[in-house]
Amino acid sequence: MTAPAAVPTQEVSFTLDGRVVSAHAGETIWDVARRLGIELPHLCHRPGLPPAGNCRACVVEVAGERTLAAACCRAPQPGMQVRTDSARAQRARRTVLELLAADAPDSAALRADSELTRWTQVVGARPGRWQARGAAQAAAVPDASHPAFTVRLDACIQCTRCVRACRDVQGNDVLGLAGRGAHARIVFDQGDRVADSTCVACGECVQACPTGALAPANGAYTRRADRVVRSVCPFCGVGCAVDLHVRDGRLDRVEGAPGPANAGRLCVKGRFGMDYVHHPQRLTTPLIRRPDAPKDPALLTRGPGGRPDPHALRAQFRPASWDEALDVAAAGLARVRDAARSLGLRGRAVPVAGFGSAKGSNEEAYLFQKLIRSAFGTHNVDHCTRLCHASSVAALMEGIGSGAVSNPVRDCAHADLIVVMGANPVQNHPVAATWIKNAVRRGARLVLIDPRRTELSRHAWRTLTFTPGSDVALLNAMLHVIVTEGLVNEAFVAARVHAGDVQALRAHLQAFAPEAMAPLCGIDAATIREVARAYATSPAAMIFWGMGVAQHSHGTDNVRALIALALLTGHIGRPGTGLHPLRGQNNVQGASDAGLIPMVLPDYRRVADPAARAAAEAAWGLPNGFLPDEPGLTVVEILDAAYDGRIRAMLIQGENPAMSDPDAHHARAALARLEHLVVADIFLTETAALADVVLPATAWPEKTGSVTNTDRTVQLGRPALAPPGDARADAWILEQLARRLGLDWDYGIDPHGGGGAPDNGIGRVFDEMRSLMPALAGLSWERLLRVGAITHPVPTADDPGHPIVFTDRFPTPDGRARLVPACLGAPAEPPDAHYPFVLITGRQLEHWHTGAMTRRSAVLDALEPTPHVSLHPATLARLGLAPGAPVRLRSRRGEVSVATRVDEAVPPDVAFLPFAYVEAAANVLTIAALDPVAKIAEVKYCAVAIEPVTSPALA
Repeated sequence: MTAPAAVPTQEVSFTLDGRVVSAHAGETIWDVARRLGIELPHLCHRPGLPPAGNCRACVVEVAGERTLAAACCRAPQPGMQVRTDSARAQRARRTVLELLAADAPDSAALRADSELTRWTQVVGARPGRWQARGAAQAAAVPDASHPAFTVRLDACIQCTRCVRACRDVQGNDVLGLAGRGAHARIVFDQGDRVADSTCVACGECVQACPTGALAPANGAYTRRADRVVRSVCPFCGVGCAVDLHVRDGRLDRVEGAPGPANAGRLCVKGRFGMDYVHHPQRLTTPLIRRPDAPKDPALLTRGPGGRPDPHALRAQFRPASWDEALDVAAAGLARVRDAARSLGLRGRAVPVAGFGSAKGSNEEAYLFQKLIRSAFGTHNVDHCTRLCHASSVAALMEGIGSGAVSNPVRDCAHADLIVVMGANPVQNHPVAATWIKNAVRRGARLVLIDPRRTELSRHAWRTLTFTPGSDVALLNAMLHVIVTEGLVNEAFVAARVHAGDVQALRAHLQAFAPEAMAPLCGIDAATIREVARAYATSPAAMIFWGMGVAQHSHGTDNVRALIALALLTGHIGRPGTGLHPLRGQNNVQGASDAGLIPMVLPDYRRVADPAARAAAEAAWGLPNGFLPDEPGLTVVEILDAAYDGRIRAMLIQGENPAMSDPDAHHARAALARLEHLVVADIFLTETAALADVVLPATAWPEKTGSVTNTDRTVQLGRPALAPPGDARADAWILEQLARRLGLDWDYGIDPHGGGGAPDNGIGRVFDEMRSLMPALAGLSWERLLRVGAITHPVPTADDPGHPIVFTDRFPTPDGRARLVPACLGAPAEPPDAHYPFVLITGRQLEHWHTGAMTRRSAVLDALEPTPHVSLHPATLARLGLAPGAPVRLRSRRGEVSVATRVDEAVPPDVAFLPFAYVEAAANVLTIAALDPVAKIAEVKYCAVAIEPVTSPALA
């Protein structure tokens, strides 16, 4: 393998095929040739991968040099004379392709767009000129053990693209080369079957393979798509750009596209998990509850294996036309509203509420909150941010005047030290994790702070597995080191932070010496001091955190402490620094920006602000003073009010609180007690099963709209598929309901999810939304259609966007940040003799959110078909159990039965349970204790008992 030559760091002039050209900084000869329209064959080379130069298909002749040079890894030098068109170079390239073709089967039969076949034809190579020499490779048996993709080593040309994609791009280190000479071959781990290896099925190797040796198991590479549509992944908040390959009206395959967040990368969900859109359980016609079918939450677990019986759920409803369903849906909501108006009820006292979705578009989120506020005169509207990063937003708004991330994920490339706390990006934000792993490979130090020793720990410089619930003790101990050892960035603090706050925080931290906190948090004082010093003294340090920080009754205090770390050390407002709460769903940032929160209007303008209310009233055609000045109820408060009868009607779009909300038995009972519940969704979810009217909506690949990812990047989603049956666009559903509720809406939204013209449908919604959002003032729908993606704030039409914010001042009245001391607070429910174990809940790589989408994906469900609870080997030994043994988890609120899985990453006496499985719903166990500031539930900590299940009937 040829070692890549150093690429130039500035413009270089040289001669290419007889003409003087310039190479830009960082370009190779191959890059320059491509830019100038000269087509050079290449098989081992692929943009985005480190160059290898081992296939020799791109060789060129350099004057004065004895051997030909691989253009993909050769840097131009001043005055160099290069010929791509010399007879010697052309002959060599043709011979290389003939030799490779001799060893391979018919690549075109394995991959319709085989690069080997294409380049063989382009250079006029004769595939039968040489005899095959790779006997061991030709005899390889295909490996079809994995549900996502197959391996055919007889088609492998050993270009090593797959190895570099796995190792250098994804950082997974699964693929490698084994053997020598004719016996050399690509292997997974130690020559394991794919299904038995540590492969996480990100598919980066599949997308990189030029021949079809690695190919999707569904045979998608053997056929060409009818069309390819650029859109955005519908899963986590990273916001990966995707190319949707459509054939015969169905989604045939998904590939990573060169978007700002992913640069072509994807994870297993984004690449192999979108077939949920074609699942036979898709809702295709409106449904109305039968009068003889009372709402029964028990149906949610009364079925095979504890999963709902879809036929029993469907039998509760009768099909209806759209006109009838919309009329019944709106009439029930209006009946409750009008009765409340007759009693003079206003604001949060109005017995109507709505849950919007972070899985839809910005436009849908905007319309949803506008509908609830305009039609019912209440701010009782919320979405899943209340259950994930509400505490982050509350603390950030309080401290720096904005709930937005300060720097994008990829900015970790400029960091010298990276802190990841309470997050497992390898599982929950896999593409974000790749950028972190790449930064570590470059030389950055990673500090992982988490009760679990997650996969990222093998890349970490230091891993702090602290005692669950002791977050504040640990963070305050680090802050104590910074203020007592003279590590405060005094110049930054003097210029950007309230002086009085600094003095108050210094006094508060005196009691938090590492030696005093070590027994509480389980981390020795020396390590706390070492990590604090490293963070404070790094030229650039960045903090990422997740729901392990936020989902606590002291979540706001946790984030206050993280904010203090950044402010005291000046690690904010520069490349490679900042504060980044990793958003969980694809549009939780955008839905929050759009005002889908009970205490703010679009762009986080407080409902108590008269000017903000007046602006919304004017834009929405409402009378002056119509909108109340008090915040509405939050998610958990709404369900409590529904249980008590204070909320009598709800509209829910794309949310599944029957699975996602804490104390699920209570949440389901609350939903069942509603006088009128309308649900718009793509499946008959656990929540939809308790509705009075169910409206079939569109999946993400079926709609036009924008989404805003965790980096604040607004991206355009384009429809690739027609909705199934009689399903209709979510935005159209909202417009139709609004009209029936007396609102004069006339956006002209396409009911089938298409559209996109600047003067029509979704574009009208977007432009109205941005009129209320200074952060998007310069981003018209027409501009978004043209550029596809831009990072807000975008205040003017010529502004390029701002990936890094807070560079000069904070968006507070005086431009300075506030420091708020974080106080120690115990979890609401510590373990005791009756419930001696701590339960932690979360997501897993293969499933997402409540499983409504991923458990209806053939590949994802095949990879993780059943729930499990992860326990440390010592915990299993204490219980006298072997891995795989069934157990019953009990809390004060409910119980679930589930199989065990051994996991040394989980601390002793702690249980980790994914929450995507209805048959073992983690939120049956969790507690609804709330953070007093953010009203977020403590779903990351509760006390449970673990008991062996001895009777097979109970397993």
